[in-house]
Amino acid sequence: MYAFSYSNPQTTGEAVAASGQFLAGGQSLIPSMKLRLAQPGAIVDLNGVVELAGIRVSGAQVEVGAMTRHADVAASREVQAAIPALAQLAGGIGDRQVRARGTIGGSLANNDPAACYPSAVLGLGATVVTNQREIAADDFFQGMYTTALQEGELITAVRFPVPRAAAYLKFKQPASRFALVGVFVAQTAQGVRVAITGAGLSVFRHAGLEAALNQSFTAASAAGVMIDDSELNSDLHASARYRAQLISVQAQRAVTQMLG
Repeated sequence: MYAFSYSNPQTTGEAVAASGQFLAGGQSLIPSMKLRLAQPGAIVDLNGVVELAGIRVSGAQVEVGAMTRHADVAASREVQAAIPALAQLAGGIGDRQVRARGTIGGSLANNDPAACYPSAVLGLGATVVTNQREIAADDFFQGMYTTALQEGELITAVRFPVPRAAAYLKFKQPASRFALVGVFVAQTAQGVRVAITGAGLSVFRHAGLEAALNQSFTAASAAGVMIDDSELNSDLHASARYRAQLISVQAQRAVTQMLG
């Protein structure tokens, strides 16, 4: 790695006051630093900030602290009861080591185009809470590895409204276990939301699937939607057309699962 300074704050205030790159679970930042693809001059380690972790359920809302590990979300009885699809999603991220270290805040701040958590946040219409403001999911994700976060702004928690029903289907890339395509479908108080990860430059909502499922919430309705592949990813793992087919199939399976 390149040389860098290191600080280990114990409170959110200390972390915000420190100057440097925030380090959460380190599942993306540390490998990038080892390969010298990232060169932060200073690291602010958030792992000592206990107040940033934890899960709180209040009424129709589940709040997950930014430093909560994937494994803790997956194992939470409260999350399993309120939003089972969120617990299932967390339990399918990476491998056991990644789930033991990775955090929801780190995943969202990084906004990898094939990460799982962004699809849950966007699909459920969650709110990203920072030390400065609250950001609606529809305003948070802005492009590949790009979010609405300003320099020095720190995610402190994510607030998920409890949906009427939800499901997440992921077709894994075998080596990385990232989503080749992941589809999160949720029936919310405002209607059906469908978020897609792994298929584009960033997580996105699919207007066609949402319109069809709002009209008729059936697998057949989802199957009738033509998935445009013109702006989807195409690489050595899958063509854009193949990803379009995965979106359709996984949306249908998600609806079938939700209908039980």
